[in-house]
Amino acid sequence: VQLVESGGGLVQAGGSLRLSCATSRSIFSISTMGWYRQAPGKQRELVATFTRGDSSTIYADSVKGRFTISRDNAKNTMYLQMSSLKPEDTAVYSCNARGRVGPLDFNSWGQGTQVTVSS
Repeated sequence: VQLVESGGGLVQAGGSLRLSCATSRSIFSISTMGWYRQAPGKQRELVATFTRGDSSTIYADSVKGRFTISRDNAKNTMYLQMSSLKPEDTAVYSCNARGRVGPLDFNSWGQGTQVTVSS
């Protein structure tokens, strides 16, 4: 599964951005999709995930109430709407997709997109 992110950029604190993650396969074949981020000098951390089986979503405590994960099945695209951005949200954001195609499991990552929030 190939993933291509877009939508990153530079925004002032308090602003909004929407990230997109286009997949090469139908979203229906993907068990879990999510967004992760990695700031300079820090480990990659989970931002938000969506699990298809029970339609559940998980958000990091630091983004709850500000970020929303969603998907458009017809476009095979996942989104991350980010609002009330803070400088500490600055990071490279990557999308991830896990699932199974026939007997093979996959765990795919996008190339990442930079989000920079200025104070």
